[in-house]
Amino acid sequence: MDLSTFHSLMGGPLRSALTVLVSALLVSVVAIGVHRAGISLLKRLANGRPFTTNATRVAFRASQLCVVVFGLRMVLAGAPDDTPGLLAMSHLASVALIIALTWLAMQCIQALSITISEINPVDVADNLRARRLITQARVLTRSAHAIVVVLGLAFVLLTLPGARQIGASLLASAGVAGLVAGIAARPVLGNFIAGLQIAFSQPIRIDDVLIVNGEWGKVEEIKGTYVVVRVWDERRLIVPLQWFIENPFENWTHSSSTLLGTVFLWLDFSIPLEPLRAELTRICEAAPQWDGRVCTVQATDSNERAVRVRFLISAADSGLAFELRCLVREQMLAFITAHYPHGLPRLRSTHDPIELHAMQAQNDSVSLYKAANKA
Repeated sequence: MDLSTFHSLMGGPLRSALTVLVSALLVSVVAIGVHRAGISLLKRLANGRPFTTNATRVAFRASQLCVVVFGLRMVLAGAPDDTPGLLAMSHLASVALIIALTWLAMQCIQALSITISEINPVDVADNLRARRLITQARVLTRSAHAIVVVLGLAFVLLTLPGARQIGASLLASAGVAGLVAGIAARPVLGNFIAGLQIAFSQPIRIDDVLIVNGEWGKVEEIKGTYVVVRVWDERRLIVPLQWFIENPFENWTHSSSTLLGTVFLWLDFSIPLEPLRAELTRICEAAPQWDGRVCTVQATDSNERAVRVRFLISAADSGLAFELRCLVREQMLAFITAHYPHGLPRLRSTHDPIELHAMQAQNDSVSLYKAANKA
């Protein structure tokens, strides 16, 4: 935008400043109007496309700021040379434009992550693929945000004459900077790299059921440096990402959410197992938690006092498996108590017949001795 004509008519630095100010206001209003019209047109052309819809919603403010700052930068580029503070304002506009573009890039990345989450819902029965994609999207989104911020900072430094060398070094000397940062902030970088490993190798995913240090819980959120595990009693475990790379843990839903549940009861040797099998089948068929796969009764162990009976059942996920195990345990104990009370563990004691005869003979001799002494 060339303002030389306005400058020649009005003349003077003050008039130049007023001309630039008025032009900046007009350009800002026009830029906002053009932006709104463009967003409306883009929404119509999107026609329900998830990413475009989310991008126009999430990145609305960032894109509006980019358009306005770009218009102001064009005004300053065409301003008269005697405009007060022109060089400083030009630098500020350039820095503001880089910051706005950085914000826009971050919002677009966030819109992509939201789109992936929307088209892959986890509240379905078979959500393994959805959890894998959402985990990758969230972890890589945070990594991409960090990279965009570093690049934005580097470009901001490149626009400043005094800090141009710093910006160039930040881009060109990544190896040396990485070595220094690695020594100074090894835990932070270790968790960052662990996040990338988790995103691609995926030992854990969003909504996975884990056993961490003896605690049962679900992966609620994967942050940039730590994982939030929601324990069954609503507590939250905050576990560093690097811990999952360096330590063994149980993942009950790594390949499938279906699980087998077991109920162990110690029972007497005299109890028949066939009625127990029939009762377990009746309990499972009446229970909504059972998925119809496994329902068996097995005697898995014994000792000198009782036999250990295992009731093996299956469910669609860990929560349903826990509920079904509790139900089977309660109803089987009630069934055994009502129909086979002798089947509960008992402590037996027996006497050898030979020892009984010897004891009786000894008692008889003592009785005769006492009778002879009285006589």
